[in-house]
Amino acid sequence: MQDPNADTEWNDILRKKGILPSKEKPKEQEEAVEEQEQQRLQQKSVVKTYEDMTLEELEENEDEFNEEDEQAIKMYRQQRIAEWKATLIKNKFGEMLEISGQDYVQEVTKAGKGIWVILHLYKQGIPLCTLINQHLSGLARKFPDVKFIKAISTTCIPNYPDRNLPTIFIYFEGDIKVQFVGPLVFGGMNLTRDELEWKISESGAIKTDLEENPRKQIKDQLISSVRSSVPTRRNSDSEDD
Repeated sequence: MQDPNADTEWNDILRKKGILPSKEKPKEQEEAVEEQEQQRLQQKSVVKTYEDMTLEELEENEDEFNEEDEQAIKMYRQQRIAEWKATLIKNKFGEMLEISGQDYVQEVTKAGKGIWVILHLYKQGIPLCTLINQHLSGLARKFPDVKFIKAISTTCIPNYPDRNLPTIFIYFEGDIKVQFVGPLVFGGMNLTRDELEWKISESGAIKTDLEENPRKQIKDQLISSVRSSVPTRRNSDSEDD
């Protein structure tokens, strides 16, 4: 009679059909498989652990990782450092700065590669200048990767006429790209922060989350209001009768 535990092609077929029971693995082989599985789980746990660690924690626990994880940890550390540097650059500013004419070259002309600068020339006692400074302070917090600065007009440009205030200059890498001069371009004291944000975003300096120009909504509402207040021809004829 053929040995049911023998490694033959026929016995393999019978095992697959369920006629013969599965061949029992030697105890040593089972132990080896179990050890491999345990190592795999440990490695998986280590990977999960270092992915959750800060750079400081990686340094502190470096001796606990085995050689197989060192390369992965090295790459992960480089990735974390790059992300950290990117965050620092992105959140470099975040507030409105006051400068004088002496600071202009350093803060504007030499602002740096890839840096947008929004410069507001203003003068105290002009209400629209005060309003725009308030709006720009809020935008500086919203867009911390853009440099927002303000300066009293005559400290940057001697004898700069008050009729040109407020004035906003927008620079990229030290070169002027857009300028908004005088109260008319801002629409007066009804200017909202969203309207100013949209106006600046059209220069490319900031990436707004507004879906459309807020001033367009006001215009549409105004046109609708005017139309509703004007009598139609039919109503006019009826009144004449």
